[in-house]
Amino acid sequence: MWHVQKMIITKQYRCIHSASCMCTKGHLSEDVIFLLLQHLNWNPKIIATLSCACKWFDDLVKRVLWKEFCRTRAPKMMHDLQSSGSHSVDGNWSALAKLLIYCSGCKKDGLFNKIYIPGHFAYRTRFSRTSGKSFLLPNCRSDVLYVSDPCEHLDQGEEGDVGFFRGVFKSFATSKVRKMLIRRGAKFHPTEFCPYCKGKLWSMLQAKMIPQSASCRLGAYEDCIEYYVCLNGHVLGVCTLLPLSDSEEVSEFD
Repeated sequence: MWHVQKMIITKQYRCIHSASCMCTKGHLSEDVIFLLLQHLNWNPKIIATLSCACKWFDDLVKRVLWKEFCRTRAPKMMHDLQSSGSHSVDGNWSALAKLLIYCSGCKKDGLFNKIYIPGHFAYRTRFSRTSGKSFLLPNCRSDVLYVSDPCEHLDQGEEGDVGFFRGVFKSFATSKVRKMLIRRGAKFHPTEFCPYCKGKLWSMLQAKMIPQSASCRLGAYEDCIEYYVCLNGHVLGVCTLLPLSDSEEVSEFD
């Protein structure tokens, strides 16, 4: 098993944590760590473990490693999100990396007020810019939104088949969706925050900004879909999925 302790060799950088930190004995340079993680295909568990070692490693992880993880996991999507000229993304790279691989689930009396379904890693998730258009009102469809396929949690008692989806806006600060939310006087959720960046959340349902095309895209009941968007443009939502025999017959709503 690979251990972080094996990285402690000749000192290259001073740790910015404390005098008692293990890193004061020396550790690999940034370039060597980069090549090592590249060889390990940017394993997210190892990156997360490194971030817990000390503030120096945490800084490196946030500044470099999560960015490379995102670029490797979804290269076309990352290129598009940065094509506006920004060298970063809204809400930082670690939040985006978590969004790519983590289904947040839900808790009782929480954001979606449904039964308890714990969050979990979802390593094989497809995000689509084309699907994202289905979640936007017609006059907001010049915005760019990437949305995942629903993460299915079947046979949830009275809730039926539950699907969670997540996504991210490009340049949300200048998007038409954000401007419309402000114009409509949308309120932030009073107690819950984005599970990816801890930003405040707007309810698209309360703002009456969920089009019928969203339920068609998800294969869900029209009146059983809800999603939120945070200040950094991260999207998280839930729906009740139609039985497969019914959803197969649903045509795309234009």
